[in-house]
Amino acid sequence: MGLFTPNRNIRRKKFEYEPRFYDPKKDEKIKQRMRVQRLTGKRRKSSGIIYFVILFAMALYVYSLLG
Repeated sequence: MGLFTPNRNIRRKKFEYEPRFYDPKKDEKIKQRMRVQRLTGKRRKSSGIIYFVILFAMALYVYSLLG
């Protein structure tokens, strides 16, 4: 019946782990590349919408010619 003891405080265990071969400079370079990729990805999405509108307009034009 150890589950129902009212005076027992459950504490989280502290976990401090430092990797053996950790290089903060290398980690910062990776984070910087990830930031750059995330920012460049936003620019590409706006051009995708333009291509979609153009293709959709062409499809409607072809559909109207066939009908």
